[in-house]
Amino acid sequence: QCRPMDVPSNSRLLMLLGQLERMSRESMMTEAEIARQLTAKILHLIQTQDLQTTLNILYILSELLTVGGGRRVAVFVSKGGPAILLKLLISASKESPPSEELMLQLHSLLAKVGPKDRKFGVKARLTGALNVTVNLLKQNLLNSKLVLPCLQVLRVYSSNSVNAISLGKSGAVELMFKIVGPHTKKNTTLLKVALDTLGALLKSKTNARRAVDRGHVPLLLFAYQDWHRNDTRQRHMLIRKGLLASLRNITNIKCGRTAFIEADGMRVLYNTSNECLPVRTLDPLVNTSSLIMRKCFPKNRLPLPTIKSAFHYPLPHVPAGGPVAQIYSQMPGVDDVVDDSDEETEADMENDTENEEDEKDCRNDDIETDLSKLRPREIHSRPFEELRVYDKFFLELSEDFQVSGVPYGRTRVDEPPVNSTRHIHSPLLVGGIAAARRGGGGGSSAGGSDCGSEGPEEEGPLLEVPDTALLLPLHDPDLYVEMVKGTASVPRYSEVAYPDYFGHVAPTFREPLLERAYGVQRAKIFQDIERLIHPNDILDKVVYDLDIPSGPVIADDGESLKFNSQFESGNLRKAIHVRQHEYDLVLNSDINSNHYHQWFYFEVSGMRVGTDYRFNIINCEKSNSQFNYGMQVLMYSVQEAIGGKPRWVRTGEDICYYKNHFSRSSIATGGQKGKSYYTMTFTMNFSHKDDVCYFAYHYPYTYSTLKMHLSKLEDLRSPQIYWRQDVLCETLAGNSCPLLTITAMPEATTNDHLCPFKNRPVIFLSARVHPGETNASWVMKGTLEFLMGSSQLAHSLREAYIFKIVPMLNPDGVINGNHRCSLSGEDLNRQWQNPSHELHPTIYHTKSLLQYLAHIQRAPLVFCDYHGHSRKKNVFMYGCSVKETVWQSNISTSSCDLHEDLGYRTLPKILSQMASAFSMGSCSFVVERSKESTARVVVWREIGVQRSYTMESTLCGCDQGKYKGLQIGTRELEEMGAQFCLALLRLKRLTSPLGLRTQQHFLDVESDLMETRAKVTSPTTYVMEEDEPSFQEEVDYSADSNDDDPDPDVEASNEPEDAALHLDTLSDCETANHKK
Repeated sequence: QCRPMDVPSNSRLLMLLGQLERMSRESMMTEAEIARQLTAKILHLIQTQDLQTTLNILYILSELLTVGGGRRVAVFVSKGGPAILLKLLISASKESPPSEELMLQLHSLLAKVGPKDRKFGVKARLTGALNVTVNLLKQNLLNSKLVLPCLQVLRVYSSNSVNAISLGKSGAVELMFKIVGPHTKKNTTLLKVALDTLGALLKSKTNARRAVDRGHVPLLLFAYQDWHRNDTRQRHMLIRKGLLASLRNITNIKCGRTAFIEADGMRVLYNTSNECLPVRTLDPLVNTSSLIMRKCFPKNRLPLPTIKSAFHYPLPHVPAGGPVAQIYSQMPGVDDVVDDSDEETEADMENDTENEEDEKDCRNDDIETDLSKLRPREIHSRPFEELRVYDKFFLELSEDFQVSGVPYGRTRVDEPPVNSTRHIHSPLLVGGIAAARRGGGGGSSAGGSDCGSEGPEEEGPLLEVPDTALLLPLHDPDLYVEMVKGTASVPRYSEVAYPDYFGHVAPTFREPLLERAYGVQRAKIFQDIERLIHPNDILDKVVYDLDIPSGPVIADDGESLKFNSQFESGNLRKAIHVRQHEYDLVLNSDINSNHYHQWFYFEVSGMRVGTDYRFNIINCEKSNSQFNYGMQVLMYSVQEAIGGKPRWVRTGEDICYYKNHFSRSSIATGGQKGKSYYTMTFTMNFSHKDDVCYFAYHYPYTYSTLKMHLSKLEDLRSPQIYWRQDVLCETLAGNSCPLLTITAMPEATTNDHLCPFKNRPVIFLSARVHPGETNASWVMKGTLEFLMGSSQLAHSLREAYIFKIVPMLNPDGVINGNHRCSLSGEDLNRQWQNPSHELHPTIYHTKSLLQYLAHIQRAPLVFCDYHGHSRKKNVFMYGCSVKETVWQSNISTSSCDLHEDLGYRTLPKILSQMASAFSMGSCSFVVERSKESTARVVVWREIGVQRSYTMESTLCGCDQGKYKGLQIGTRELEEMGAQFCLALLRLKRLTSPLGLRTQQHFLDVESDLMETRAKVTSPTTYVMEEDEPSFQEEVDYSADSNDDDPDPDVEASNEPEDAALHLDTLSDCETANHKK
């Protein structure tokens, strides 16, 4: 309450204050304007009264602002109150000596109103108030009553970066260190404010260097240790947090990190953190300590001679200025350099994003805004005469097509019965050749596998194993080995991995997303820090290394695990035994590249039962991963397979993914400095002694597996199916790229039957342009099996469409264990605008097929490229829409520019109603500049296909529908491929004249579009940021990823329980037609 009796007899002032007091009691919101006018008058009176009157007015203002809260402070600021108080401060400082009471009241008021004034820091600097406060503080360090409000104001001043530098020059940093000190029970509030001020000042690199030069880092560590030791009842955690905040800001600069290490800061924070771990309320201290220690951990380069791939493939020509030319133009030894600059500050770490990401809250500058590029149109960039060579791939469209001329597939009715078991040698060697397990040596030449080449005849032990051909209709171990013989790999692999030989029978049990125990990631990080604290515990023994010319498997005393990755699609470059049961693993770059480390597939043997082994893959690149959100690695046990369970299973405990201390060379990051690699770590306890186990990023699907599956499908097809397998082209390494044509045979050769046959709409499908996205191949397998099936639905689908399918766009990348690129060292899904006949043959010829179709007026009804997504859950689609792109940009357009058929939304909408794993809410139809060279955008823009999609399948699992909370498996992926076929059948019926009798479906699509416009959360289809909720454990998981983003609005889907036939989704009329 106001105290009018303290105010001198001044009728005008008493009247004004009385009115404000009444308004304070009555809280009359309608009189806000009157309050503003009264405040303005009081501010005027402050400047025209004597000292005592001014003091009394300041007393009353202080009480009014304290009682009134933020609303009154905002009024005070809006009327220029802070500027008047700063002027009074300057005037009072010129008195000799200045009034202590007036200075006290002015600083108390400034501390209250300053944080609410956005321009307060600038005003204070321009008026000269900074030096006034600093000088006042210097002269009154023992006067705690005056020091506290001065510190509070300094804290506000320091929030402005320019002010922080100016205050540092004025000696404010040294002043704070005079106040900050060891444990004491006195003036803890003052100490807390001083630490807050110091933390703000040290955000300036100049001030941080000043603190380091004055030797203050050891003092901060001593003070933190002392407070930790004496604050046994945890009453002063804020002071301890303030000390850590100062250390955190100092260590943002290189000299600060050096001083921290020299002062034994790693050991101090490691020991204090371990003592804090049992007390959950001290987690903020542990987490900040962890961040500081990780930041100060000395940066190292990867333990490799070069970050270029261990294998090299000579290209027919190397484009000048291209990625391969840049890589191999580097001098030896300079392609991987540790950046010791101050580029990587904590701010950089917290806001760092991968080169293909944008933060959700930021405007997406990648959205295409050029309307001329947003209007799809057929572009005939090549003369038709040049495209006529592709006639041979479209025999079903030719005028002289003859049913009798189409060869039928082989049958196996007379085959002898297959034994339930078979005998094999270990290890599995192509053609019985036991060639030494060789390394790349960094210079392997190109060529095919060395099946049947000369070599020492060595056979391993004979094993009796189950014949999985009885369990898997499309798998034949002997046929697989034959297919491997015709597969050309750069390292000339001679071994066959057991999982690829045995095959994979999907487990019948569910595999839920892994729930991570509290504190797991922090424990892993602390174990990494122990390497620096206890260096004598480190073995640092290399046990596998592809860079050793004599062979990667290194002789051992039997105490270490054995590793191998020398088989098709394998990827493991180096294994280092670092501690008793811990191994650091390094992945190989894509061939002719120096990055793209994500896919792994390797063999482990020599394990002991009941031992927890920790595996760390230390050169991952993405800033976050679904390994942080429940995804597990895949393991295949040979012992389990021999026992009748040939299958990949999700496994591993204590899985996490975080930034490590290995520095990424700016050469591999497009010139960006200060980047680090990431560690994916997991713990494994093996169940069988002397087992041979394989670990993989996702379910492997090799090129030889594809060839085997296609051969089996062709053999098993019925005479009613038109199937043709052509070789579209040969890859750089000489592997064939298959092109499939699937449709229904015409019933007769009469025009009445041939005409509808030739005029069926074309569906064009492709997959596996990115080798590491193996889930795309499993989805494609489901599609192919459905298309070749004997069900009435499959027959109806074949009668409805002609399918052109390129099931593997990047065979070379798949064979050689690449994650993203082909042998050209380039991402093939960024080459569609202008593919090279020599360097990108599969893309060149696939685009040519589409251009041919466009020329003959048979452009596909649907184009879909199957992909995998490593950062999101569920299955979803990316498409192309002018309207939705314009909505997410600032383009000013007329309504005619936005006229667009909404048919592009129909297929995703159907899938959301039919497929349990499909999420309409995750779909996006925005076109970005950075995606203009992808298949989806080029086919939409240049071929004129409205329904041009990328279908993304999660590598992790689902958070909706009947698969919610489960990791995805091959059964679900194959089911998705089949459901895509069912959706195409539904699309056919909806777009037929009979289906157009009602417009209700299209009204639903329009309604969905309007809902999407109203609740867009992430306009980009590029790489959408993580949509996971934050964990309980507030650990900086990746140090630069946004793990606290809330879930975006996800549209719930209506999934039918039975996904096999979905007859319940068809109308009675459709069902009747289907059963005819």
